[in-house]
Amino acid sequence: MARAEPAFTIGVEEEYLLVDKETRSLVVDPPATLMEEAEEKCGSQVTSELLQSQIEIGTKVCNNVQEAYEDLARLRRNIIEVADRHGLAPIASSTHPFSSWTEQKHTRKERYDMLTDEMQGAARRLLICGMHVHVGIGDDELRIDLMNQMSYFLPHLLALSCSSPFWNGRDTGLKSYRLTIFDALPRTGLPERFASFSEYQRHVSTLMEAGLIEDSTRIWWDLRPSARFPTLETRIMDVCTRLDDTVALASLLVCTLRMLYRLRMRNQRWRIYTPMLIRENRWRAMRYSFDEGLIDLAKGAVVPFEELIDELLSLVAEDARALGCVKELAGVRDILSRGTSAHRQLKDFELERASGASVEDSLRSVVDTLIADTAEGL
Repeated sequence: MARAEPAFTIGVEEEYLLVDKETRSLVVDPPATLMEEAEEKCGSQVTSELLQSQIEIGTKVCNNVQEAYEDLARLRRNIIEVADRHGLAPIASSTHPFSSWTEQKHTRKERYDMLTDEMQGAARRLLICGMHVHVGIGDDELRIDLMNQMSYFLPHLLALSCSSPFWNGRDTGLKSYRLTIFDALPRTGLPERFASFSEYQRHVSTLMEAGLIEDSTRIWWDLRPSARFPTLETRIMDVCTRLDDTVALASLLVCTLRMLYRLRMRNQRWRIYTPMLIRENRWRAMRYSFDEGLIDLAKGAVVPFEELIDELLSLVAEDARALGCVKELAGVRDILSRGTSAHRQLKDFELERASGASVEDSLRSVVDTLIADTAEGL
């Protein structure tokens, strides 16, 4: 009996930073009623995060990217409305342009207390936000096989999502500085490779039996089998400031997974490359976004990112048609033409400085742009 095709359902989680609309700094002590009001409007689809200046939303299980767009737009609108009542605004950016982690307070929850106690300074610096995309793949063995193959494409997704060029009021020179902070934690980075789901479970059990983790939610790889849902969860991406970019990347991700599944059904598969080579592309995506290309691992040469994306979009065209997201997938080219959030932030900063504004005023202008872009298209 032939196996049924995976559902390829989609769920998206986005983390936002809350800024004071007057000072543009992160709010340190948000009103206690803010989360209560957010929960009234969003229910269980909104949660607090490690730091009080962060807030997280998550879509319902969506059958397609159009449903994901609608749910994300509704959730963003609700958070914007609630925050505005308190003189605040959310920004979908993986770092704040100038506020410091040293000024922040962590949320009083047992899970966060335990994390901070265990990880110490590495956890206290986690003033970063990400975007996680779940894709429904019910078969355990298939989920592991696709994780092994999908690792190759993680740097491509990161390069298109960068939104963290600034840290503590400085241009870091990286388009995604977020991962330099997150990688200080254990069990981060590229996922391990496993021959089967049972092998994966044995490794997780070893850590659990040793008392190092409670469950696999404490494994924070760039890509992981979800501990709570029958999904493959991609975690490498910065949070996208523009909602259109979020949906474009969700489309690229689900189409790529379906393409890999399609190859498997033809007794074919994507070539498995060593983590060393994929890590090199991961670093290039952190450093340059897509400006300086990635290594085409089959050719053994750095090639323009546009060539790699053209090839990938051609490979997944059939899947985009099958999943009904041809229009949304085309948004990937829009990201290439106008740049990521990181490109936009740096350009705004440079233009303000060139006009004579101070560094501080230029950074506040970047926050204004982030506020506006987070609400774009809602």
